[in-house]
Amino acid sequence: MAAPKKGRSASAQSKPGRSLALILIAIVGLTGGMFATGQTTPRLGIDLAGGTSITLEAKADQGSAINKANMDTAVEIMNRRVNGLGVSEAEVQTQGDRNIIVNIPKGTNSKEARAQVGTTAKLYFRPVLAQEATGTAAGTASPSASATGSSSASPSSTASPSAGASGSGEKASSSSSPSASATSQGRAVTDALKADGTPSASASARTKASPSPSASAGGTASAGDAALQAKYAALDCTKEEARIQATEGVKPGDATVACGQIDKVWYKYLLGPAAVDGTDVKKASAVFDTQGAAGWQVNMTFTGKGTKKFADITGQLAQNQQPQNEFAIVLDGDVVSSPFVQNAITGGQAQISGSFKQEEAQSLANMLSYGALPLTFDEQSTTTVTAALGGDQLHAGLLAGAIGLALVVLYLVAYYRGLALIALASLLVSAALTYVLMALLGPAIGFALNLPAVCGAIVAIGITADSFIVYFERVRDEIREGRTLRPAVERAWPRARRTILVSDFVSFLAAAVLFIVTVGKVQGFAFTLGLTTVLDVVVVFFFTKPLMTLIARRKFFADGHKWSGLDPKSLGAQPPLRRTRRPGGPVAGPVETKEA
Repeated sequence: MAAPKKGRSASAQSKPGRSLALILIAIVGLTGGMFATGQTTPRLGIDLAGGTSITLEAKADQGSAINKANMDTAVEIMNRRVNGLGVSEAEVQTQGDRNIIVNIPKGTNSKEARAQVGTTAKLYFRPVLAQEATGTAAGTASPSASATGSSSASPSSTASPSAGASGSGEKASSSSSPSASATSQGRAVTDALKADGTPSASASARTKASPSPSASAGGTASAGDAALQAKYAALDCTKEEARIQATEGVKPGDATVACGQIDKVWYKYLLGPAAVDGTDVKKASAVFDTQGAAGWQVNMTFTGKGTKKFADITGQLAQNQQPQNEFAIVLDGDVVSSPFVQNAITGGQAQISGSFKQEEAQSLANMLSYGALPLTFDEQSTTTVTAALGGDQLHAGLLAGAIGLALVVLYLVAYYRGLALIALASLLVSAALTYVLMALLGPAIGFALNLPAVCGAIVAIGITADSFIVYFERVRDEIREGRTLRPAVERAWPRARRTILVSDFVSFLAAAVLFIVTVGKVQGFAFTLGLTTVLDVVVVFFFTKPLMTLIARRKFFADGHKWSGLDPKSLGAQPPLRRTRRPGGPVAGPVETKEA
């Protein structure tokens, strides 16, 4: 009988218990970690557990570069916004260079969550130069009331040192006058942009300009004033396309036009350069005004720098006549409120009030608290899956996996008989490792088992079984050469090992490439396929091979029982290898008739 080569093979043959003990310790340790973390089941993806998945694509905005730093910042802000809604299991992660995937579990207001993650939330406080209603509502009252220092219950918008800046978002009280006609409005715009006009004597044109706040707020007139005046005159805020184009490419330091809807009436505004921006807001909260008629409002607290800037601009605006004593609160290009001021506001606090519902006020406060996104994002796709549909898909995936496993086991039993026990035990070990690692990777790296990942696990059953088949066939080839089981197991291993490593390397390489070049759920398939491929190598080396070494010592397999799957007769084995005797010496080793 040919003795096995010395070295690694001999060591593996003599001490297979070490490898089996090692993999057993690994399974026990990982299982203990799984129970210690409290995550005893893999996290399910949106398509299995139910929920909403949103894919966003970054778009460069006003010179902001699409790079890793800005993408990471956007992910952090989005994550805080979604968690601010009370969603503790939401996932926000980058996919590729310019995509962000937001997975929101079931039980969440998906519409509100979509608004939270997709809204840039760039906030500016701009002085108002002129304003009027547009479309069919032209000629209605101005959205801002006349200046009054009292704390009356009027629904008008006011700003005072005690109350902060508040915009009611309602029509003017009876003291407000109608907007100017087209002719007087044009003269008002021209005077405001020149920043050197004087109050008009016309009592019918309340939008007529007094000395413009734009100059005192840090902006000056430019050669493009005529173009801006024409843009303001032609602006129709009742058209969505016009509202979008009104603020495209506008920088904070530029005068601009904007739109705002108050009590279902659209108003257009001519605004000066931004005097305060959202980065000057320290925190914001939604509160209900129990003492007045303002309803839900958003209270803002400014930073030290923002407090000074806000005091300066409100002090300058208080010296002007309406509407140039107003400032517009502009969020993502839309005017949400335009209160007027009477005195400089030095308390470092302001209020945004209007016809807010509770959800709207809380959403606005949430976005202001966590800051603006560094990039603009376009929504590419949104997928919503109900919990019932997710459960059905999970059941179908598990059923498919069970059927696949059963078919593999039946094939192994029919073709390999006793060796099928080794294959089945190896499959169970591989399944246990896969399950435990998936459960641990959920809280560790955010891995979620989705439907493509289940498909990857099903495909992995075939990959793992293929490794066993390669080894079993190599052992059978050695038996066909006339060797007994124990040397056949050791001689077959080196050739089987090379084949298994090459095959698994190709599978892993394919999974890695698929994971890198794809976006979204397909990555779940690639990740699961790569993980199970690595585990296949671990199981074959540390479980299947040592177990084969042990069963080769058992009489049932060593003697080639017909149900062992290693019967020499059924395999067509050659006669035993010939032995030669040297003259005057012991029996020499076997003379092999064919190289193994």
